[in-house]
Amino acid sequence: MDIFRFMLKRVGQALVVVFFVTVVVFLLLHALPGGPARGVLGIQATPEQIARFNAEQGLNRSLPWQYLNYLGQLLHGDLGQSYVLNSSVSDLLSQRLPKTLALSVLSAVVALLVAIPLGLWQAARRNRPADYVLTALSFVAYATPVFFLGLILIVVFSQQIPLFPSQAPQADSWWGVFADPMGLVLPVVTGALGMIAVFSRYMRSSTLDNLSEDYVRTALAKGTSRKVVLRRHVFRNSLTAVIAMLGYYIPVLFGGALVVEQLFNYPGMGLLFWNAAQTPDFPVLLGCVLVISIATVIGSLLADLAQVLLDPRVRESR
Repeated sequence: MDIFRFMLKRVGQALVVVFFVTVVVFLLLHALPGGPARGVLGIQATPEQIARFNAEQGLNRSLPWQYLNYLGQLLHGDLGQSYVLNSSVSDLLSQRLPKTLALSVLSAVVALLVAIPLGLWQAARRNRPADYVLTALSFVAYATPVFFLGLILIVVFSQQIPLFPSQAPQADSWWGVFADPMGLVLPVVTGALGMIAVFSRYMRSSTLDNLSEDYVRTALAKGTSRKVVLRRHVFRNSLTAVIAMLGYYIPVLFGGALVVEQLFNYPGMGLLFWNAAQTPDFPVLLGCVLVISIATVIGSLLADLAQVLLDPRVRESR
């Protein structure tokens, strides 16, 4: 019952945050120089064209009416129209978002598969030469910009040692990108390297905290081997911090995807956002911002729920 009450509370908070996100995006649209009409039609639009556009879109009515109309459009999946690409923003995002999700999920899975055992291994060998070396490499990987990591991988593994193509798969569908797995290697590794550095540090720190707990000392005093304690007790409890961090890392995932997709010409939402910023195509930009904001709220909600389900200590504190 406590978990159910906590879930209802967090879902309610998430809905409130999503509501304020829609308000901010709506206000950003109206804060464009010259208003939404000027932002959509461009600086060459005549006053007559702007007046006609405002009348057609209801932009000559009161702001509360416009917001309610905007909210109704969002509830029906209408994110506006891209006049640069002559297509609805919803259609553009439905085509590009699954590809970005595929790339981001692959990068996150690779990062977790490497970072979790790496952080656990470092904690078990704390303050040894291998721990110092891996810590230094983690700091270097974390401090290096994503685009620079990608460029290094392209130069080394696509030009100097031609193992992988420098361009990502150019499929029209999200499942089509898996038809060229070699083309996915460099984008996925580029997106995963920074995450490995972050998550391995969190896993190491969380493991060290758990190793200092009373239940670990009790298990060791009873004769349980250190490996068994790490595998059966410490590992699960240490995952809580990593899982929470993963939910809060969603905006970073999308931000990294923007750079990776532009660098490897990957046809996802990041590349769409990049091209829209060059145009500029404000409806597409704001549509992407709205989707990323909602995804961040959902990720935070799922991270909190996962913490409660995995760790009884968190559940009791709620």
